[in-house]
Amino acid sequence: MLPVGDSELMRLALAEAQAAGAEGEVPVGAIIVCDGRIVGRGRNACERLQDATAHAEILAISAASQSLGTWRLEDCTLYVTLEPCPMCMGACLNARVRRVVYGALEPKAGACGSIVDLRAPEGYNHRLETTGGVLAGESSTIMREFFRQLRERRRS
Repeated sequence: MLPVGDSELMRLALAEAQAAGAEGEVPVGAIIVCDGRIVGRGRNACERLQDATAHAEILAISAASQSLGTWRLEDCTLYVTLEPCPMCMGACLNARVRRVVYGALEPKAGACGSIVDLRAPEGYNHRLETTGGVLAGESSTIMREFFRQLRERRRS
């Protein structure tokens, strides 16, 4: 049985983020939960796949769609360690994800209000419920540490 609270579920997304960082990817992780079970997982793979669209959220949405046999994720919640970008929020809207729970704010590309707000675009047929800041400190620490180590390697 999965833990039921947002914090406990975000810890599972954080594990995906740590795995991404260990692979040399920007450490962002995501899971999708439906009816109390994980139906999709994703972690950034842009470098590994050489694909600008290989964000954690996109990969988790794809995995959830395959798992459930439908592209409509109406009863699903996405947990992601970083505020989604416009591409990922667009994918959530198109997939009809019910809720997005994210950790750290993304001041350079966040689409839940940091830069743009795509939670409920005017005239669009779907609106996303969002909860931000869940384990934001842990998410931020993973990101900061990854980029600190990357800068150190580049100096060497």
